[in-house]
Amino acid sequence: MTNTPLSPRPLSHLAAERRRVMSAAQLRAHGVSAAEAAAHCRPGGAWQQALPGVYLLHPGPPTSEERLHAALLYADRQPQPSDAMVTGLAALALYRFSAAPPLPSLDRIDVLVPRTRRLRSTGYVRIVRAAQEMPRAVEVTGLPVAPVARALADAVARIDDAPTVRRLLTEAVRDGHCEPTAVVRELNRLRLLTRPHVVDAVDALLAEGRALAEDRLYRMVRAHGLPEPLWNVDLRLPGGPHLGGVDAYWPDQAVAVELDTRSPRHDDDATWSEYTRKREHLERLGITVVHLTPRKLRDCLEQQAVVVRTALMAAGDRAPAAYVVVLPR
Repeated sequence: MTNTPLSPRPLSHLAAERRRVMSAAQLRAHGVSAAEAAAHCRPGGAWQQALPGVYLLHPGPPTSEERLHAALLYADRQPQPSDAMVTGLAALALYRFSAAPPLPSLDRIDVLVPRTRRLRSTGYVRIVRAAQEMPRAVEVTGLPVAPVARALADAVARIDDAPTVRRLLTEAVRDGHCEPTAVVRELNRLRLLTRPHVVDAVDALLAEGRALAEDRLYRMVRAHGLPEPLWNVDLRLPGGPHLGGVDAYWPDQAVAVELDTRSPRHDDDATWSEYTRKREHLERLGITVVHLTPRKLRDCLEQQAVVVRTALMAAGDRAPAAYVVVLPR
């Protein structure tokens, strides 16, 4: 019995593909050899080579989506993209940042790959290697995209214009894309906090994040019917030392709320030790300290209101707190 090889699928079927961008490996899977692909890319041909090993299956200019797919196929060189992901300004455009240029205007598309990948930047693709492990990609419009904080850091690494950096970082926090600490952590990881214009932008970012967290705390108190506290006050022992500042304080119940808006630029361990010492000192005086993070206030406001309400209701079951002086901060 003679085994007759299967005939390759006709090339006409490729025109019906949803994406008209394919790698050489994908074309081979469809029965198209490298020689046939090259023949279709000759002057006047129906195809064109978008990037090494990546083909555009029509003669016209690529769309923004096709450029992105081609960049990922080039970076991955597999039938389907797996670990490569869009980062930098292209990623921010996909996240719909108003401060990021639109995709068609970008001369380069940054693609994040593992540090062990042997690959060079070429054409409009700029390869960015992860210094450590790869982040988990976020799917945006069907494409693997770096998380906002990482994409921001990769974008900032290429931008020297201080106003642009500031607008991007501020928009990330103001529009709820991510928390300030995540952004600063990525900037620090890429060693960008030695650049004066980045440091200035980070100061504005942290101030913006602090203001948003305080606003959420105000809304939590009022929306959930909690008693009105004294806002942003310092606590002292009568004639004694300064105990520290708190963001909200209910003197009748001796309950304080403190927002954790530490900056990752500093030594987290040292700053956390200071937080802990202050909290322990206040609790030895009978003051309950509720520690809230901006992320918890953003993601589960109602749950945080329950935590505060429970602390207020439990005040009657505790021994009376020491008398403290409350001063505006």
